[in-house]
Amino acid sequence: MDASTIAALLSPPNLFECRRILCIQPHPDDNEVGIGGTISSFAERGCEIHYLTVTNGDLGAVDEQLSSAGIAAIRANELVAAGRSLGATVFHQLDHGDGTLEHIPALAGEIAEIIRTVQPDLILCPDPWLSYEAHYDHIVTGRAAAQAVLSSGLPLYPRGTLTRPWQPKAIGFYFTAEPNTVIDITDHFERKFAAMALHASQFSEEQLAMYRFYFGEQGRQLAEGRGFGLGEGLKVLSPLHLHCFVDARRI
Repeated sequence: MDASTIAALLSPPNLFECRRILCIQPHPDDNEVGIGGTISSFAERGCEIHYLTVTNGDLGAVDEQLSSAGIAAIRANELVAAGRSLGATVFHQLDHGDGTLEHIPALAGEIAEIIRTVQPDLILCPDPWLSYEAHYDHIVTGRAAAQAVLSSGLPLYPRGTLTRPWQPKAIGFYFTAEPNTVIDITDHFERKFAAMALHASQFSEEQLAMYRFYFGEQGRQLAEGRGFGLGEGLKVLSPLHLHCFVDARRI
């Protein structure tokens, strides 16, 4: 072993070798907002895209006349339409209410069963270590997904499982302030926003315009010096980096 071994150990995994991707979102619109361009880009490359939605989003009603069940039904239809528009083909849903997530180990076990069934190369989920993140659904989902990636290769995890072990090659955290990988979404930016617009229960025209401006500026900053126009950032780690790896922040 030499310096190149250390350099490889401190490098993020290569996402472009991944062929099957599981995109985990706390709520029905997070994938589009966080990584809509990335999903579209990987789908265009021929990757198989799965969505896993952890909650039903039933608190996300702007219309005061809608019940929780009513908004959950609307959002279920919106998430499938938006996901399909980006190239997702398989949709998984856990049975949790919006704003109810609190037990990371239990949710990790649920996510691990999906991972072991789908057998993805790559997991994408929100960064639970984002400073000032106030939505606990995001924190719990991200940390549970990370634990599931770390442990899903163990034969006896989760307890009582009947599925076969499977460990993804990488996890990519979106909504991150510490990206180590930038995906070229120059040709997919408009598709991202077309997908976001399909979440009509969540976004007004004014909100979409604000997001377009913000993500456009952010995308140009991420892409600067990389030879393309617009990017989306991910913090990408391998399972090895997820446990007792004190240099993970440096990767």
